[in-house]
Amino acid sequence: MGQDGSPAHKRASGSGGGLPTTTVTNGGGRSGRAVLPRGRQMQKTFNNIKITILCGFVTILVLRGTIGVGNLGSSSADAVNQNIIEETNRILAEIRSDSDPTDLDSPQETEMSTNETYALGPKITDWDSQRKVWLNQNPEFPSTVNGKARILLLTGSPPKPCDNPIGDHYLLKSVKNKIDYCRLHGIEIVYNMAHLDKELAGYWAKLPMIRRLLLSHPEVEWIWWMDSDALFTDILFQIPLVRYEKHNLVIHGYPDLLFEQKSWIALNTGSFLLRNCQWSLDLLDAWAPMGPKGPIRDEAGKVLTAYLKGRPAFEADDQSALIYLLLSQKDTWMEKVFVENQYYLHGFWEGLVDKYEEMVEKYHPGLGDERWPFVTHFVGCKPCGSYADYAVERCLKSMERAFNFADNQVLKLYGFGHRGLLSPKIKRIRNETVTPLEFVDKFDIRRTQVETKPQN
Repeated sequence: MGQDGSPAHKRASGSGGGLPTTTVTNGGGRSGRAVLPRGRQMQKTFNNIKITILCGFVTILVLRGTIGVGNLGSSSADAVNQNIIEETNRILAEIRSDSDPTDLDSPQETEMSTNETYALGPKITDWDSQRKVWLNQNPEFPSTVNGKARILLLTGSPPKPCDNPIGDHYLLKSVKNKIDYCRLHGIEIVYNMAHLDKELAGYWAKLPMIRRLLLSHPEVEWIWWMDSDALFTDILFQIPLVRYEKHNLVIHGYPDLLFEQKSWIALNTGSFLLRNCQWSLDLLDAWAPMGPKGPIRDEAGKVLTAYLKGRPAFEADDQSALIYLLLSQKDTWMEKVFVENQYYLHGFWEGLVDKYEEMVEKYHPGLGDERWPFVTHFVGCKPCGSYADYAVERCLKSMERAFNFADNQVLKLYGFGHRGLLSPKIKRIRNETVTPLEFVDKFDIRRTQVETKPQN
């Protein structure tokens, strides 16, 4: 999920040479990009009106079946119902499609060639000074709040409905989980469903949005990207930002896999923090040219597969490209990169979801590591897509367990908990009293003082 469709472990030796990327210029990205045509805007508005009318018909049918209203015969009612179903499916198919047969004004899209230039936007070279001036001029928007650096969590999903209807339900659970964590820890959150740059679709879609947020929210110190298929499962744990005072990128990974093995799963870009500074803009400028869809991405994928150990043959993905960039330009970037593995900024789900009951018996939230994982990431499940790398039933049950495991930590303050990790139903875990504030002091996560230092 998370606006991407990468293979299972977003994780043969040899030298691959230089990436067939395009040159980043000061003039910005491709010129002449079309604004959404008026014809297409009107078509989408018309579709929305039709959906509203269809909902009205469905309501009438429900009322008719419930209270016996209407004189239509059974056969005519069935025909009306079938027409509604067919029209609804047709409109949903149009919404899911990027093409619009009635939009004659829309120019035909062409893929970038390896000879074209690409950039996320105009080259900025003095962002640190620009941001410093802005912060001084706008003291009502400080970069720290209550002594903590301001964080903005960014997540998102594709703009279209899920191919699998159950996927939208789990996207909702995922964003609910993130809202709960951010609310309890004073973190702002942005949920993006827009492709800001059609060249960087799929797993690359996060890059233009991250850049836009860095430049549009100078008061934010850290942008935290998190895939939509990743869930917070330790609601109490807080990222130890003091550890990263001299770093600009914090990402989960293993130095030995990165430097010794050059593994394509040495780092995971499903959850990482990027500081709002010039260094980060420069990194995005160097990272993004590997991602335009079409020949550039295809050719870059061949280089990445040859360079990174264990990488399957497929088009360039953002994770492999970042690993390649950090290895091939180590002196330029690695001094400001913190490869974190003392807690689970990314925790692969298969080794965790079946141990939640054991964790509850032996440990407590606030640890963040394998004893009580901070983040459980369902890499390869793709509940929103039409395919996955793991059995759908296994993925959905595991995501349900992870969500309820985390939700129990939130519901505890209110005196409730799930009947089981596979059950959406809840039960009361304590009785109400005439002195409810004692439970606030005892169970409110914001007041709970638990040692959150990961084990060595």
